[in-house]
Amino acid sequence: METIALAGALRLAMGRIVRRLRQAHAVGDVSLSGVSVLARLARSGPDSPGSLAELERVRPQAMASTLAGLEQRGLVSRTPDATDGRRAVLAITEEGRAVLEQRRSESVARLTHALDEFTPQERQALQDALPLLDRLAERI
Repeated sequence: METIALAGALRLAMGRIVRRLRQAHAVGDVSLSGVSVLARLARSGPDSPGSLAELERVRPQAMASTLAGLEQRGLVSRTPDATDGRRAVLAITEEGRAVLEQRRSESVARLTHALDEFTPQERQALQDALPLLDRLAERI
């Protein structure tokens, strides 16, 4: 398959998966960008807004908006940086961890149900593609 055709097919397939998972969550639920930030904080620990914006590849203003929503809901906490009081450090709260786990559980359940209809060989092919998809995600 030509590279440009592969890129187009991947974009369409991944977009459909993300949209379908997004539709499964209640209105007013945490946004995908919010979930991504919660997951990063849960995995990597507290971080600054600037660093989070860079890691998530969004503008600082967009990250500020995402963080404000998460803070307002009590899903992240903000404290002054111990080494530079002008900077803030954000950390996931226990409520944030609970929301993240619930969201993951719902998505995993939907994906599990869908994957149950695949053959063992098809599931293995998807498993084998995961490292490549992760690598692709890091390079976009």
